[in-house]
Amino acid sequence: MADGSVRNGRWRMSTTAVRLAAVAACGALALTACGSTTDTGSASAGAGGTGKVGVILPLLTSPFWQSYNDYVPKMAKSEGVEALKTVNSNSDPSQQITDINNQLNQGVKGLVVAPLDSAAIEAGLDQAERKGVPVVAVDVAPEKGKVAMVVRANNVAYGEKACEYLGKQIPSGKVVQIMGDLASVNGRDRSEAFRACIKKNYPKLQVLEIPAKWESDTAASKLDTLLNANPDIKGIYMQAGGVYLAPTLQTLKSKGMLKKTGQAGHITIVSNDGIPQEYDAIRKGEIDATVSQPADLYAKYGMYYIKAAMEGKTFKPGPTDHDSEIVKLPSGILEDQLPAPLVTKDNVDDPELWGNTVG
Repeated sequence: MADGSVRNGRWRMSTTAVRLAAVAACGALALTACGSTTDTGSASAGAGGTGKVGVILPLLTSPFWQSYNDYVPKMAKSEGVEALKTVNSNSDPSQQITDINNQLNQGVKGLVVAPLDSAAIEAGLDQAERKGVPVVAVDVAPEKGKVAMVVRANNVAYGEKACEYLGKQIPSGKVVQIMGDLASVNGRDRSEAFRACIKKNYPKLQVLEIPAKWESDTAASKLDTLLNANPDIKGIYMQAGGVYLAPTLQTLKSKGMLKKTGQAGHITIVSNDGIPQEYDAIRKGEIDATVSQPADLYAKYGMYYIKAAMEGKTFKPGPTDHDSEIVKLPSGILEDQLPAPLVTKDNVDDPELWGNTVG
């Protein structure tokens, strides 16, 4: 996910248990994710496009999701959507299924959900389908289940951009990727893309990996241990700046390894998110780059597509009118892949970057 979930010691239900917890109801989903890149009019009888929309967040401990949460009511208003107050699943996939069920029981006509677990979310999607309530997934694509659209950036490109940046800066040596939760397609996409890109294009780099599950404490502890055994690392790829930035910088600082850009011993660091804190770290020379994950556009197009879904409108693969492309995933689900630019010291002050417009 943007950045996944900070579990804080919570017990996590298995995917099977989450699915069994789903509440069955009757009905059928009136909308499927196909059609054209522009609105094509009503595709189902009785889909009026009116009604309340539930918005379910994965967590609120990351600055990225805090920003997304702030954008939701603004974008709902601009898109003409009546969005209820957001619900925070607090990094618990089983709680997220409960949250979906609660929203459905309140009679929402649409749902915008940021899944915590790409597989487990199927139980919640099945509930919505039985009640004929369309769903738009934001940030994370489900492995199964019906959604009208996934609003997400290309997470494979995240890993590739981080690889290319580090590869051009570091001729050889050890680099670390602090990974997200591999139960999330985001964590898998970023990890696999980074790993494959390094192997293909920069064979003199050795990749060391930290499975951190989007947990800040886990990242800090495992990075500390890794640095004890490998004090000669040259680069770090953080898959979620909102979760990993502070603990990574603190760990490096505690070991006397936090050297600014241009100083001897500087460790080149690339991140993902595009939060203001990352931009400040780039300006200070503490990190070198980040991929800006568009929190504002996630909120905007989450509302755009749920409104379209409730009106019975459909879409098909191809370029859009907002500098993105709708692609068809192997699962058959459609995904609008929004642009996510690389941010460095050269463009960190660009006023068009969402991270420079918040706070």
